[in-house]
Amino acid sequence: MKLEVTNSPFTEQQVKQLNEVLANLTHNQKIWLTGYLSAAVSVQAGEVSTEGNQPVSNNAVISTPANVKKHITILYASQTGNAGGLSKKFGEQLKQAGFEVNVSSMSDFKTNALKKVDHLLIVASTHGEGEPPDNAIMFYNFLFGKRAPKLDHVKFAVLSLGDSSYEFFCKTGKDFDEQLEKLGAKRFVDRVDCDLDYDEPAAKWFDAVKEKLQEGEVSEVTVQEAAPTVLATTTEYSRKNPYTAEILEKINLNGRGSNKETIHLEISLENSGITFEPGDSLAIFPTNNENLVDSLITALNFNRDTKVTVDDKTISLKEALMDIFEITVLSKPVMQKIGDYTVNEKFHALLADRELFKQYTHGRDLLDVVESFGPFSWDEQSFVNLLRKIPARQYSISSSLAAYPDEVHVTIGTVRYEVDGRQRLGVCSTQVADRLEIGDKVRVYVQHNPNFKLPSDDTPIIMVGPGTGVAPFRSFIQEREERGAEGKNWLFFGDQHFMTDFLYQTEWQSWLKSGVLTKLDVAFSRDKAEKVYVQHKMQKHAAEIYEWLEQGAVFYVCGDKDSMAVDVHNTLLHIIAEQGNKTEEEAKAYLDNLRKEKRYQRDVY
Repeated sequence: MKLEVTNSPFTEQQVKQLNEVLANLTHNQKIWLTGYLSAAVSVQAGEVSTEGNQPVSNNAVISTPANVKKHITILYASQTGNAGGLSKKFGEQLKQAGFEVNVSSMSDFKTNALKKVDHLLIVASTHGEGEPPDNAIMFYNFLFGKRAPKLDHVKFAVLSLGDSSYEFFCKTGKDFDEQLEKLGAKRFVDRVDCDLDYDEPAAKWFDAVKEKLQEGEVSEVTVQEAAPTVLATTTEYSRKNPYTAEILEKINLNGRGSNKETIHLEISLENSGITFEPGDSLAIFPTNNENLVDSLITALNFNRDTKVTVDDKTISLKEALMDIFEITVLSKPVMQKIGDYTVNEKFHALLADRELFKQYTHGRDLLDVVESFGPFSWDEQSFVNLLRKIPARQYSISSSLAAYPDEVHVTIGTVRYEVDGRQRLGVCSTQVADRLEIGDKVRVYVQHNPNFKLPSDDTPIIMVGPGTGVAPFRSFIQEREERGAEGKNWLFFGDQHFMTDFLYQTEWQSWLKSGVLTKLDVAFSRDKAEKVYVQHKMQKHAAEIYEWLEQGAVFYVCGDKDSMAVDVHNTLLHIIAEQGNKTEEEAKAYLDNLRKEKRYQRDVY
């Protein structure tokens, strides 16, 4: 690597000094510098012409030996936007390093283009119990189907995102990694499986990927001297840097006598600079219940005031368990770490038996483990070292920024249940319901969801949202009202009782009266002997639903993934087959096409 004086913007003395520096670089430093300058081995300075003593251009042409430039394809499987966000960030960094990069959602990627792929990076989240995200279903099925091509020409690397509290942690990424290898592709960086706190392992994975890609990488690009950068004055709030917001309003949406408690929470975003779109979620960082923390410390026979070190800060054990660490979820990694501190045979038998483990950990917490399987050989510091940090809880935003500037609304169903004679409390939901009041502060950030978005203003939409699943559709209708959108809007809502559980009833009826809401169908399952759910109302209006779909409607589903979303999906398939006079396979193909066209969108949890 050497600078030449000819046609250089540098003086002879400057070039000499620069070359002395370059000559002393190590091989790794040269690789780093190569990536920084977008892949360079020799630099030939471009011409500089002046007019009125002002430079017109100052370009450095970075040239390299005539090898073939690497083409990088990054595909992401993303449900809530994390995998997509990482992929776009990685793509930009690789472009700056001089690579040709194509970043795409799996739903937008044409599968026959796999034959032309050179280097493939996959960033895949896992949805629910080991399922691929909605935007990856078709690509996933293709890769595991009979039509999947041989991929001997492909070099690949996979990054998996997941949640270790689920049994099938990072399964989608693992599946892609194994299947690509079976199809003949060559892994050039080992897969990394990330838990909820994914920033550091994801960055390390990408550093390894970039280093491998830059080995022998050569290309020719032009680096333009940039104009002075003006730093933005707004703060970017995120999972690593949440915004502390004030609660403006708190209302229980359920009537007296209801079996449920659903909190409508209004939060101020004034002067924060935070923006969001309908379909996005608000993440709230909770604190643990103080009674549970005290009970856990007592069962551990620890001192609440003992100092522990967390992220290079020294705090009390009670502070750590209240504000930082998760104590209500028994994930497999945490339970395996606990196993290092006990010789209890029943505990180790529990770890070894998949079904027994699943049965025991469902609905139980760390207090159960400490009370049932002690004693343990840990101290306060080693105990907190094995815990993972409390993840933020995400709630679909139920307001439009256009309708409520400087505010964000969420709709939170309070979780309470009993196991082994002890009441269990949802960490965030009961903190909101029982311990937070108007004027209190919460730490929040917006989780953008590109896979759940409103279409153009003249497109009809069908929304299925029982219970708290109705939240994003309140934001949809508010947004469409503010825009003066002309597209038809049809809502299916369901819950237990009409009198006590019709969430946002007056608002829906007002929109229905004004014409903003075109149709409203409701199902209250406990008002009659025969239970009626939203899918039954869908079937009743099968012909009209199919007519709307044929007119280009977008079909949305939000809420429980385990039963409701499955029932709605199967009912929709039946409607398509019945009303479209299609076979089961043709109906599935029709629905797959809706998903591909982003006309079948789900936000299920």
